[in-house]
Amino acid sequence: MAVYLKKKMYIYTQKGNNTKNNEIMKRVRNLTLCIGIITVFLCACSGGGQRTISGLNPADFDTIINNKAVKLFTLTNESGMEACITNYGGRLVSLCVPNKAGQLTDVVLGFDNIHQYADTVNTPSDFGASIGRYANRINKGQLKVGGKTIQLPTNNFGHCLHGGPSGWQYQVYDAVQPNDSTLQLSIVSPDGDNNFPGTVTAKVIYTLTSDNVLDIKYEATTDRETVINMTNHSYFNLTGDMSQAGTNMVLYINADNYTPIDSTFIPNGKVKSVYGTPLDFTKRHALYETIGDTSFEQIKYARGYDHNWCLNTYTKGKGNDKIVAASLYAPNTGICLEMFTTEPGVQVYTGNFLDGKVKGKHGIAYPKHASVCLESQKYPDSPNNPNFPSSYIKPGETYISHTAYRFRVK
Repeated sequence: MAVYLKKKMYIYTQKGNNTKNNEIMKRVRNLTLCIGIITVFLCACSGGGQRTISGLNPADFDTIINNKAVKLFTLTNESGMEACITNYGGRLVSLCVPNKAGQLTDVVLGFDNIHQYADTVNTPSDFGASIGRYANRINKGQLKVGGKTIQLPTNNFGHCLHGGPSGWQYQVYDAVQPNDSTLQLSIVSPDGDNNFPGTVTAKVIYTLTSDNVLDIKYEATTDRETVINMTNHSYFNLTGDMSQAGTNMVLYINADNYTPIDSTFIPNGKVKSVYGTPLDFTKRHALYETIGDTSFEQIKYARGYDHNWCLNTYTKGKGNDKIVAASLYAPNTGICLEMFTTEPGVQVYTGNFLDGKVKGKHGIAYPKHASVCLESQKYPDSPNNPNFPSSYIKPGETYISHTAYRFRVK
């Protein structure tokens, strides 16, 4: 409105500097001043401060959890892309990328404030989290280290999921932001944390590159033999409308095989071909075409997709992060996400347990299948399946993992 009033002032000025025009200009200036005062008042009432492009108020993330300071950190790149990350759980809260109209679009689910993230009773979530020590499930919470069986806490169908009930997604990382496009997070997990052996020192480094890549590097060391499997648990929706199911998004997975699960989401130890099944995404297609095929037992078990694909980009014990491992595309916005990773597998989860009861950013209720997670990882339950790529790490070794999400417009 202020822009419109300024244009009117210009028009009247060009017509002459008579008394009538001076009076009109005076009224316009007064009205513009009133609008400015009202705007400042509204900003103050809404919490004040500079809001992010995604509409977040950083003040809503300032708090103390477990005697450690929590904040919201904003990363930007030369192209105008924005990523907002809280050091509580190393969570990606929002990620704004350009759509085909050149407008910035937030493409991840999440919450407006730290209180919802920290409420592990009413709104427990893994939205955007840096997961550790062990992403995905460990059968019955049991693993062997040094010939001894260790019992981990169980928190999902009798299994240990994402490091247990107090995994790293519910801890506060130490944070350092050396520049506008990089955030370095670190955490020290003591020996016996959720019964996992060894004191582990881990890092997660987020970087926004100039070519619209969200780059994530993971590192970890230990003083005792243990298992490590870190990932990012962002819920992606590229459609621009998180109030609706995202099943019109087009998925591609560079994988000929997957690890079948039982009804409690634990792999049976086998590796099977995707060909001739609804899990075949070697030829990209929209999720809605196969996600409801409950005649296929794996879809029935998971209520959609919640499976590990064995990536073709991983061969001879090494992953190639120069080749696309998976991609996701929303035709309506033109936004395309391409994932690159050094990891052997990707867990694709399609928000099957979202039910419209949890309200996220801007009060939007997230329905079933509102998103797609692309979690780079070691295979689920790999400690109990020696034929899977190993997740064990010993003192003197360094766990290193790299995953990048590149965004472009088609």
